[in-house]
Amino acid sequence: MSMLKELLSVALIIFSLASCKSENPKNVSKSEMSALTTQVQEIITAAATETQTAADTGKETTMLGLEINGTPVSVEWENNESVQALRELAAQEPIVIQMSMYGGFEQVGSLGRSIVRNDVQTTASAGDIVLYSGSNIVIFYGSNSWSYTRLGHITDKTANELSELLGNGDVTIAISVI
Repeated sequence: MSMLKELLSVALIIFSLASCKSENPKNVSKSEMSALTTQVQEIITAAATETQTAADTGKETTMLGLEINGTPVSVEWENNESVQALRELAAQEPIVIQMSMYGGFEQVGSLGRSIVRNDVQTTASAGDIVLYSGSNIVIFYGSNSWSYTRLGHITDKTANELSELLGNGDVTIAISVI
């Protein structure tokens, strides 16, 4: 999404400079135009690569945001029906869930409804976000093996940071469309 914004900004600058009709138009040299064109091409290539990488890995990197006690965290979301269901729910209004510590390795909270699930035996680790029994969100700061549906993984926190964020009492999470 930020790549697209950057691309549009550069394109707008190019078009503005190229079609300026004020009394003192800015003359854009061929080398300046070439440099701007090269920048646009690099941004398009990077955006295409990012899109292809997301498609190749089966991960969804945009659209849903997650906050834990008001702290935004980066999540690499899975590309599955359960995440799509979360996205649809969050599009109506942010999903706010009161989470409770469980077992010294996870926070768990009810969605208040069931969504589609595809549980498989999984060994979860710190940062993993899963769906349990179709109606509970679990965020791990430790490890556990059980039958879950993978939803995503927090990518910008270490295991120690996750333990500090999640391991000191109950938390509130918010999932929203971004």
